[in-house]
Amino acid sequence: MASPPDTASAEHVAPTKRHRSIWSVRIGVIPLPFYALLVVVLAVLAWQDDLKADIPTMAALLGVCSYTCYEVGRRIPGFRSIGGPVILVTFLPAFLVAAEWIPADLAKHVSTFYKSTNFLYVFIAGIIVGSILSMNRTVLIRGFLKIFVPLAAGSVAALVVGSLVGWAITGDLHRTVFFIVVPVMGGGLGEGAIPLTLGYAQSGAGPAETLLAQVLPVVLLANVCAIVFSSVLSMIGQRFPQTTGFGKIQPAKDDGLDLAESEQPAFDIRQLAAAGFMAVALYLLGEATHALFGWPAPIVMLVAAIALKLTRWLPRSLEHHSGLVYGFMSTAVTYPLLFAIGVSSTPWNELLKAFTAGTVITIVVTVITMMATAFLVGRWIGMYPVDTAIVIGTHTGMGGTGDVAILSATRRMALMPFAQIATRIGGAITVTIALIAHANLY
Repeated sequence: MASPPDTASAEHVAPTKRHRSIWSVRIGVIPLPFYALLVVVLAVLAWQDDLKADIPTMAALLGVCSYTCYEVGRRIPGFRSIGGPVILVTFLPAFLVAAEWIPADLAKHVSTFYKSTNFLYVFIAGIIVGSILSMNRTVLIRGFLKIFVPLAAGSVAALVVGSLVGWAITGDLHRTVFFIVVPVMGGGLGEGAIPLTLGYAQSGAGPAETLLAQVLPVVLLANVCAIVFSSVLSMIGQRFPQTTGFGKIQPAKDDGLDLAESEQPAFDIRQLAAAGFMAVALYLLGEATHALFGWPAPIVMLVAAIALKLTRWLPRSLEHHSGLVYGFMSTAVTYPLLFAIGVSSTPWNELLKAFTAGTVITIVVTVITMMATAFLVGRWIGMYPVDTAIVIGTHTGMGGTGDVAILSATRRMALMPFAQIATRIGGAITVTIALIAHANLY
């Protein structure tokens, strides 16, 4: 006779499964039990009028609010494919502040925290240094050489055509070039718009936060255009198979890149701390050169990071842990930062003014010109034109988030290494040239 089931064991297993299911549910990066606890605690503190502008309180508040917006944005069909989470996290708080649905005292606390802690600068240092140093060096060198021709041709054509069209419509060449066309090609938010506007601010164009509020809508709309046009190109590839490699950029058994990484170094908390201090050191190097010579701080940091990567001067372990710093910043800090910017530095009325007919047309023309040029040049030099144009299209997206959105929409995630080249290095070059030109004009 079969023995009866072990009731005690069954009772033990069931709670364990429930326990695991609860902890596997996350709001953004926050496990559901702690998300619920934070909501209750923050509500009690708000009821007692005891919300402070200190790091623990603001970290909790910005985390809960930003990741709530993120979860809503990523669950709306269609909207999530065009950067919905970023749109909600950045612009919903701006609207709520303008509508006075976020209390003035709370908005003041967020603004005080954001400005007094230099939250933005810490983020910039971690993102830029970590993203460059964590790249595969083979991809950085050989991939850039391979994709350089269509990337350069598309960028130049987009700059010229977009600037002329915007100038013809708005009559303001300076704003068209530096606040519409260049942000479209800047490489996204963390690697593009933020250091770009910070450099503009150091050149005397105004507060970085105000400039960022003007540039953010441009970057988001360009990302939407890149997704739509890439999807159209994918359909062209389906109709004309000879134009696409379905994830390869040139007709060959492979794309000539050895992407195999050596064995990853073991995690070392000291190396992680060292990577964090290195990022801060390189940023402060930029600040020092700006104080001494007037050079744009973000560009000095970029050049220093690229030089360290190309010369192999850093230990592999330190490069690897720099990537962990980048991963932490992009995963855990991006959305709270954007929410803080939305509350403290994104005037809703100014935001609406950015979506003028001239701005929209200029953005669309810039993105189309870049991708069409890449299509033609790619075909001319023997690359698959559809895949080449899609890769270059990521240059007009929202950085890493845009790369994922564009390539997943076209089912070409195998192109990610080339997309990273177009986004990171292409964006860095664009930002560098733009800041040098802008500094000379002010």
